[in-house]
Amino acid sequence: MKRCTWVKLDEPLYVDYHDKEWGVPVYDDQHLFEMLCLEGAQAGLSWWTILQKRQGYRDAFEQFDATKIALYTEDKLSELREDQRIVRNKLKIASVVTNAQAFLRIQQQYGSFSDYIWGFVNHKPIINHWSTIAQVPVTTELSERMSKQLKKDGFKFVGSTICYSFMQATGMINDHTVDCFCRQVSSEV
Repeated sequence: MKRCTWVKLDEPLYVDYHDKEWGVPVYDDQHLFEMLCLEGAQAGLSWWTILQKRQGYRDAFEQFDATKIALYTEDKLSELREDQRIVRNKLKIASVVTNAQAFLRIQQQYGSFSDYIWGFVNHKPIINHWSTIAQVPVTTELSERMSKQLKKDGFKFVGSTICYSFMQATGMINDHTVDCFCRQVSSEV
């Protein structure tokens, strides 16, 4: 079975992520919020590092319940900075709280975060036709636009590269290479 070449075939967690999540459209607000936070945590690191800590993040941040996270105190942030299950970067940890607050404002304004974020792609996944992973960009005009708007709306750790990765991870963009068996599956969702 042919997969995108970035997948670590000897790592079941990576294979599972590629086969079942990456490029599959996500519309659930809480899952979208989780992925935005995890992509932000990835800044300067590898996705593999974050993927291995994903359950730790879920546990540390109450399953990414934005309503609870938005109320975190400085004591809670201090506690999180000592939590070895996550990346203990002060700014990245604080950004989850800031992003939870911005996320809740967006939900209130748009009815759902999903409606807001999927609006960047006109509520329909973009299906690319890459032959090799080397052709896949790390940023685009669309990710630049998304990044600028998210920042304007109060989000942190949402640079253009993070936004592009977020769109790939949540199926807003399907960047499975044309020879990957997941390309057809996620294109039909």
